[in-house]
Amino acid sequence: EQGEWDRHLHEVQVTKSDLNRLIMDYLVIEGYKGAAEEFSQEADITPPVDFESIESRMSIREALQRGDIDDAITRVNDLNPEILDTNPALYFHLQQQKLIEYIRQGRIGDALEFAQSELAPRGEESPEFLSELERTMALLAFEGSSRAPGTISELMSPGQRMKTAGEMNGAILESLSQGKTVKLAGLLKLLGWGEELLAEKTEFPKMA
Repeated sequence: EQGEWDRHLHEVQVTKSDLNRLIMDYLVIEGYKGAAEEFSQEADITPPVDFESIESRMSIREALQRGDIDDAITRVNDLNPEILDTNPALYFHLQQQKLIEYIRQGRIGDALEFAQSELAPRGEESPEFLSELERTMALLAFEGSSRAPGTISELMSPGQRMKTAGEMNGAILESLSQGKTVKLAGLLKLLGWGEELLAEKTEFPKMA
């Protein structure tokens, strides 16, 4: 019944402190340094990471989103050189993105030389890396993205840069012992899953 359901909802205790931590978690992971600093003071809450690391992380993400891979690698090594040393998949994807940028700029000679010297040896170590290298090199056969199949042309899209930046962002957060995904988003997904599961068994008023 509606009344009983409302009673159960009101029995669930969510403290202001819990809500504040969720908000701070969101601001930190999404990189809103200024807002995080202000909220930290207003809510009297200790941030989970140093605010300067947020700014460094955003600078790295912005470099990747504009295709400046060398700048991103320099910045992440300045922040913590162990991040790339201990994450071969991430380092490969950065090198793959650099190859994509060479192709985007029409620097075919540089692309071929870079692929042979930097990526081919890594492809020999991993079937997954080799498959990604072959997919990237296929861009050359189609002279860019206009005539290439979707699975190949997507490498030239802004979304590919965002994907690489997201992987880097997650690795940096992990190195700071900070979650890689926003807790609030996870809770909303869990709520949606719970509602779907409950709806299979009974009727009830949904949250939204």
